[in-house]
Amino acid sequence: MDIELTLRPVAPDDAGRFCRLWDRLSPETVYRRFHAPIRRPGPAAVRHLVDVDHDLREALVAVVGDDVVGVARYDRSPGDPARAEVAVVVEDGWQGAGVGRQLLRALAERAAARGVTTVTADVQPDNAPALALAARLLPGTTTTDDAGVVTVTSPLAAVPAPA
Repeated sequence: MDIELTLRPVAPDDAGRFCRLWDRLSPETVYRRFHAPIRRPGPAAVRHLVDVDHDLREALVAVVGDDVVGVARYDRSPGDPARAEVAVVVEDGWQGAGVGRQLLRALAERAAARGVTTVTADVQPDNAPALALAARLLPGTTTTDDAGVVTVTSPLAAVPAPA
């Protein structure tokens, strides 16, 4: 049986799916994404994650059946909307299956189409998969280590079209 993965923009009715996804994330995955040991987000935090304007704040979800298995998002800088911070999280059971790659590529394409020219991400220095993904998908990526967090910076003009 083939499993179909669908990428789509997040919607407000994804709140329950986000909560179910959270329950399937390991403590390490939560820590790598949020840089803190968050047990479970409260209702206000979940609303913030699913209520985006699809311009200044965007989020894409990877869905299998009725479950969200991954999320990629950007938040544009209020002072410089050509710059956006990106983040990706993929359910542990789907890590290494290309979900993060698909999400990041689609998010970068959307951001570039909306005028974002530079993306940044804060990554823990020992998160080799995230650093490798950025280097592979975002040509021109540079990294800066600052107090134990690596800031990844990449121009979006260099993002290749999907293969």
